[in-house]
Amino acid sequence: MKTRIPLFLVLVFGIVGIIPYYSQHPIIQGSENFIRNDVIRIVAAFALILGLGSLLRVHFDKIRRSRPNWQYSYVLIIGFVVSSIIGLLGGRVGEGFLPTQIGGFEFHMQVLFENIIVPLGSTMFALLAFFMASAAYRAFRARSLDATLLLVTAFIIMIGLLPLGDRISPHLPSFVQWIMDIPNVASKRGIGFGIALGSLATSLKIILGIERSWLGGSK
Repeated sequence: MKTRIPLFLVLVFGIVGIIPYYSQHPIIQGSENFIRNDVIRIVAAFALILGLGSLLRVHFDKIRRSRPNWQYSYVLIIGFVVSSIIGLLGGRVGEGFLPTQIGGFEFHMQVLFENIIVPLGSTMFALLAFFMASAAYRAFRARSLDATLLLVTAFIIMIGLLPLGDRISPHLPSFVQWIMDIPNVASKRGIGFGIALGSLATSLKIILGIERSWLGGSK
């Protein structure tokens, strides 16, 4: 029963999710809107609770076992508790019953988001630039014909997008634009088709019960 009930629910909701794309009947569209706007939100709320509980359990276990970088788990737990109290009791912009302002200092959720989350995200993306440069250095080594073609194309595009490219040749920017519009778009569409076909095959395998790894086992 632990396996059959989840497989049955996946089959039913998978079919229910497919039918509205092929039928415009008001009853079917209304059912689809109900599932999207109500059922999925309820499921997402429970999933959020389970996810947060799992997150805290993992980090408490990390602290208890003194695993590598366990000190940062304290930062996560403290931030989780503080932001939860402010968000639940103080509100997003301070409209809750918990005071979120001391004099001219505000600390409601919007302030925390703009002054902590946004700078941390900017820092993360800034660090990604160095990882991308390192990955590009390793990928652009002319060890094969494909790598050489990638290196030459990347060099042409970078030069063509700079003001220097127009001075080298007035036709270089238009050639770079042609590369971006024709070969690049064609390859992106091919990748998109491959992703779509792979997603379709995986979805059918899950709906039909062929793929069962999401149940926690291979059988």
